[in-house]
This record gives sequence, structure tokens and C-alpha cells, in this order.
Amino acid sequence: MADIVKQLLAKPIQLADQVAKAAEEASSSFKQECLELKSKTEKLAGLLRQAARASSDLYERPTRRIIADTELVLDKALSLTLKCRANGLMKRVFSIIPAAAFRKMSSQLENSIGDVSWLLRVSAPAEDRADTEYLGLPPIAANEPILGLIWEQVAILHTGSLDDRSDAAASLVSLARDNDRYGKLIIEEGGVGPLLKLIKEGKKEGQENAARAIGLLGRDPESVELMIHAGVCSVFAKVLKEGPMKVQAVVAWAVSELAAKYPTCQDLFAQHNIVRLLVSHLAFETVQEHSKYAIVSNKPTSIHAVVMASNNSGNNSNGNSSVKKDSEDEEKQMQSRMQHPLGDRSTNQMHRVVTSTMAMHAANKQQQPNQGNEGTLNLQGPKVNGNGKQNHQSHQQSFSYSGINMKGRELEDPENKAYMKAMAARALRQLAKGNVAICRSITESRALLCFAILLEKGSEDVKYNSALAVKEITAVAEKDAELRRSAFKPNSPACKAVVDQVLKIIEKEDTKLLIPCVKAIGNLARTFRATETRIIGPLVRLLDEREAEVSREAAISLTKFASSENYLHLDHSKAIISAGGAKHLVQLVYLGEQTVQISALVLLSYIALHVPDSEELARAEVLGVLEWASKQPNVTQDETLEALLQESKGRLELYQSRGSRGFQKLHQ
Repeated sequence: MADIVKQLLAKPIQLADQVAKAAEEASSSFKQECLELKSKTEKLAGLLRQAARASSDLYERPTRRIIADTELVLDKALSLTLKCRANGLMKRVFSIIPAAAFRKMSSQLENSIGDVSWLLRVSAPAEDRADTEYLGLPPIAANEPILGLIWEQVAILHTGSLDDRSDAAASLVSLARDNDRYGKLIIEEGGVGPLLKLIKEGKKEGQENAARAIGLLGRDPESVELMIHAGVCSVFAKVLKEGPMKVQAVVAWAVSELAAKYPTCQDLFAQHNIVRLLVSHLAFETVQEHSKYAIVSNKPTSIHAVVMASNNSGNNSNGNSSVKKDSEDEEKQMQSRMQHPLGDRSTNQMHRVVTSTMAMHAANKQQQPNQGNEGTLNLQGPKVNGNGKQNHQSHQQSFSYSGINMKGRELEDPENKAYMKAMAARALRQLAKGNVAICRSITESRALLCFAILLEKGSEDVKYNSALAVKEITAVAEKDAELRRSAFKPNSPACKAVVDQVLKIIEKEDTKLLIPCVKAIGNLARTFRATETRIIGPLVRLLDEREAEVSREAAISLTKFASSENYLHLDHSKAIISAGGAKHLVQLVYLGEQTVQISALVLLSYIALHVPDSEELARAEVLGVLEWASKQPNVTQDETLEALLQESKGRLELYQSRGSRGFQKLHQ
């Protein structure tokens, strides 16, 4: 930077010397005016030379603009003073220079002096300008005062004390929050680098302000990409691993903001272990580290049996069944002896889920001792090889609480703990959105179990962000069969726990959490067995006399159960009818808002297509409803819906064309 600035300053310094020399040689007609220009030019030249000596300290962005503007002014001044050197009578007669030209040039030189003086002050070390409370605006920023303010705050970020830098970051937060354009100016004027530096080395308040500023600056993909190139991923990872909890929470929020605006950065965050670190924060005091569940017993516990069974599995065809049996024994022991991570709840259903998940996790790890999965978050700590030494490579690929500075975290304010979990869930939601690899990494950890517990016991914000995270993960699983089979197996305790909590929320009709939970259940429609009748009833009840958005989302979720793409569509369609869904759907088709009407009509068409011989459909006169709907303009414009409607009508007409009475006689 210093060499570049010296090169930039060389020409304006040379021009200033030429102006001074030309002013000395001015004719007597313009002598007074030129001497005034010479005086100001020499003052400017002195400031430029001073800037050249301090080139390594100059703030680059305003330096370039001020030097370029000063060079332009000096070039005009040289042209003016050269005209004043005219010799001979004819040249003096025809060299008419209005007085206004000298006044204008004098004003421009004054502005350049002001700009360079401001640049030297703003670039000076903090101790050299400690007595200067306010630097003021440089003349170059007169038409855009915000630019001068941004320059000043960014310069303080470069050279100020930690407290001053914290205040400067807070000022940039205010600017970025107020206006998108100001945020872009902060990035363009080099604000990202010093903000990241402050996150790394500042005091707690300064780190918070800087992290919040970074989150606010990520308003669009271009801005986020610039921050990614500036090293935001590594800085955030370091803070999430070692920083104060409140700063970590703000960083987690910033991660969610950047990932939301630029989904391409999801994988970059994951490569820097940010997903794993966020899960660990989610798990802290939610699902404890496995070693904390160790069981003290005088007997050779079944964990020993599990290890022996896994070691002999290669030679014993019944090894898997032995592991399963011993794992069940272990689960019973753990259920009877372990404390619930949230208190003494030995009879609580969530406790049974936690313990069974722990036992299953332990058994799986023993069964697959050599199969490391980089996407798996392992909260057990480093593995130990046969010689009693830690396997450091395995430790790097898995994640342990020991990877995070936990000192003093238990003593943190409960509000800070809740905020940390809420922001961790918020960040995981945005990182998981549409990303199969990250969703697999999250579900292979204990994050699902954490979400289940937090949906039950968390604060309002924690519950809300957890519900949104579950919704995004299930949305990806809906489209990815492999993830769906691995993460949401019907016999998975963590999956059951999540579904149970989501259903409880739906049954309680928690307004804030209702929509994401309804969507999550719909996303998992293909994972439920035909015997899971408890799923359908709560969704059907939401069709009746609800807000339009709730009714619409309930209809969309139920459609995923009744759709032809669902292997169990026949069973689910019958369950919807049995729960009284037909009459609610008829009302929504006739009386609902247009968006609700269309969603209800799609669901009703699928049910009629799959269960055309239903007496309930006949009683609800669904055939008449479909015939009425087929004549509506908003239906006929949708070719897919119209085709489904015609197919459903054709099926119903085979069974219900005679009306209810004819239908009953047909089946007597």
C-alpha cells in the first residue's frame, strides 16, 4: 500500500511545484492573483509531501479519491497560471482571464488543502489525535456527508483504541441498519476487514458490535461473497469455538443472515466446522455428553457385552441380534439409573427417548469402529486405539464438547443461554435450507433430539427457531429419499421424539409454532406407516374454522398424505375421511379464500380419486362439489388441477352418480 500511495502522490507533488513556478513568472497583470494561488499551492504541496512520508498509515479508500481529485485541481491550476505568463502586447490583450476564475481556483485549492489535512488527521494513530473529538467532514464529501462519516468510522476501526473501535462498529451498525445503500458504501470503503479484525481481538462489546455489523452488511449475494473472501468463515468459527457466549450468539445470528442472503456459502461454513459448533451449542445442557451418562456398576455391564458382540460380529451371523438384545438391556439399565438432562424425570417420555438414543448411539459406534463419517457430529470426544492412545485424526473428524471453551458457561445468565440456543437453531435452519449434505450432518448428530427437547422445554424464541429448523430439515428429507430413510426411520427414537413434540404443538394449536409444525408433518408424510392414525386427526381438525393460512397449510400437508405419490395414499385417504375431513373440505371449497379453496380442492380430488366408493363422500355430495368447481375460471386455468379434477369426477361417477340412496343400495 505504501509504495502505491507514493506513486499516486508523485504526480500531484510534481504538478504543485510546476504551479508554484508558473505563478512566479506571471505577468504584472495577474501578479497578485497568482501569488495567492502560489501560496496555497505550496501549502498543499507541503501536505502532500507529509502524506508521502506517512504513506504506510494512510487509509486507502479516501486516499485514492482525494489524491485523484487533488491532481485534477492542480492540473487546472497549472493551466490557469500558464496563461498568466503571456508575453507581448497582443498576448496580454487576448489573454483575458476573468477574476471569477481565480476565485474559483482559490476555492478549489482550499478544498484540496482541507481534504489532505483531513486525510492526515483521520489516518493518524489514535494517540496522536486523542484531543480531537470530531474530525469533521472533508470538503470532498460535502455533497455526500455519509461517505465522510463512513470514512471516519472505518479509519477509527483501523487505528483507534479498542473502545474507540467498538464505538465505531456501533456507528456502522446504525448506518447499515438504516439504509441498504449505506451498507454497500461501508463494504466498498473497506469496512469489512477491520470489522473482522475487531471480532478476533476486541473486547466483548466490540466483538458484539462488529459481528452485528457483519450480519447487517450481508444484504445481498454480492456483499456476502465479498465478506466470504475477506475471511468471515474462519473468524466466525474461531469465535464459536472460543468466544464469550453472548458474542457467539451474535455470530450465530450473523451466520443465519449471511446464509439466508447467499445460500452458496452454506458449504463454506460447513467446511469450517460451523455446523458442528452450532450443534454443540444447541446440545449444551440439552443433551449431555455421553461420558456424563456413564453407569457405575459392580457387574460387567451390558456395554461390555455390546463390545464383545461387535468384535465377534464378523464371525457370528447372529451378531447383530446379540447387539440389539444387549443394547435393549443397556437401555433398560440406563432408563432406571440415568438422570434426565433437564431434571429428575425418570418417568418422562422424553427421558426414555434420550436414554434409548444414547444406548443406540453407543451400540452403533461399537458396531462400526472403523467407519468414520466426516458429516457425523460425535459428541463423545476422541476415540482411543488399542494402545490406549487417542486417535487424533478421528478426533478431528468428530466433534466433542472439549473442542469448545466451556469454562464458566454453566454460570452464564439463563437469558444468554436461551439466546445462544435460539440463534444456533436459527443459523442451523438457514444452513440446512435446501442442503442435503448439511441436513445429513445435522441429523447424524444429536441435533434432532436437541430440537425435540427444546420444542418441549425451550423459551419462546428457542421453540420458534427450533420449529423452523425442523421444518427446513424435513423439507430437504421430503425430496431426498436417502436422507429420509436414514434420518427419519419410523423406529428412530429421535425421530419419534420430534414427531411427538410437533404433534403436541399442533394439538395445542400454538399460534406462533403452528405453521412450521404443520409443514414439517407434511414433509414427513412418506415416512409414516398406515397404522400411524394419530397423525391425521390433528391436521384434519385444523381445516375447520381456522385462519386462512392455517387451513391452507393443513390442506397442503394432508395432500402429501393422500397424493398418488405416497405409497400409502389409500390408507391415508381413508383416515382423512374417517376423521371427518370431507365435510370440512367441502366447506373450504365453497366458502374459503381462493388460495385455501384451491388447496382444499386438490386434497378433495385425491381423496375422491382413491376412495370413490366412500359413503362419507356421497353424503357430503362431493361429486356435486367437484362439478361446481370444474366450472370456476380459476380452476380451468390450471391444466394440472383440471386434469386431476376430471379424473376424480370420472371415478366418483362410477359409484355415486345415483346419489346417496343409490350408493347405499349398490353396496347392500
